[in-house]
Amino acid sequence: MTKKNQSLLAYVKVQDAVDFAILMLKGQGVNKDDSVKVAECLVEADLRGVQTHGMSRLPIYVKRLSEGLINATPKMILDKPVAACASLDGDNGLGFLVGIRAIQEAIKMAETCGVGVVAAQNSNHFGMAATYLLQAVQAGYFAFVFTNAAKSMPPWGGREGLFGTSPFAAGAPGGKLPPFILDMSPAVAARGKIRLAEKRGEAIPEGYALDENGKPTTDPTAALRGVVLPIGGYKGSGLSMLMEILAGVFTGANFGGDVPDQYTVWDRPQNVGHFFMVLKPGVFVTEKGFRDRMDILVSRVKENPRAGGFDEIFMPGEIEARLEIERRQSGIPYAQSDILLLTELAREYNIAEMPYNVH
Repeated sequence: MTKKNQSLLAYVKVQDAVDFAILMLKGQGVNKDDSVKVAECLVEADLRGVQTHGMSRLPIYVKRLSEGLINATPKMILDKPVAACASLDGDNGLGFLVGIRAIQEAIKMAETCGVGVVAAQNSNHFGMAATYLLQAVQAGYFAFVFTNAAKSMPPWGGREGLFGTSPFAAGAPGGKLPPFILDMSPAVAARGKIRLAEKRGEAIPEGYALDENGKPTTDPTAALRGVVLPIGGYKGSGLSMLMEILAGVFTGANFGGDVPDQYTVWDRPQNVGHFFMVLKPGVFVTEKGFRDRMDILVSRVKENPRAGGFDEIFMPGEIEARLEIERRQSGIPYAQSDILLLTELAREYNIAEMPYNVH
């Protein structure tokens, strides 16, 4: 790419991005069906504007697959001690595959029991938590999705990483109005956002992180050597500990700082834990009643008198949904640094490069 084009965006057709990811994953021994699932999850994140969890993550998954640190052909084991609860051993498979299997099993149990809970262990980074919320909501269910992650945030008052930037994610179907899709990190900024800034040579805002000496920094490299900060001080720290309990302690996975960083630790698997809970609308009121009541709530939210500087009030997940519709038509915009990263990946593994157009 020329210097002139460095500040321009490269646009990639959705299917071209999916096909590229499929080729890369198949090249590491992942079967076609599983490669399609993972590729679609990665591209979905980019479509919704969550590009910290999209195709920019493909190189690290490919490298860990090639190093044998992720199992390309997992044989997952589901154990159901009671009718509405299951434990899923992901056999060190790609986190996306573990997450998809887990949410599907939770939906099945909720259909029969009204609630379904799956606690997963022996997994890996599973991308955007909203991926699994959307699967449940589109099937007509309410869902909670939690995961733990490598240590990057201290408990409130500390200066060394102990908790991950583990998302708090919940989704509920709507009626005629938009659904509720909340996928938020308990950190001011997820490490993925800081890592993306480092790749692009950009500074990060003040208040995102501390360096390794416990001092505030706007340097993403220093931030990655240090820790990120929780939202709302002790409140964000408490939410992160809750994610650690549910996804780590409760599931049997690594916890309390024991999940290895997938970017820096190359001598052992991650053993990430996930927690999924699905509820069936219609258990306490009718399903129609639930959807009608959701529409009333959503309409009241969106019709609330607007504060200065706001033209519209959005539901959690609504901006992302609109962006997805737009990008499916226009293509997905990628920074030049991301395109270069994926081009280098293709050349390293002798795979056809992903086509793009610079605007």
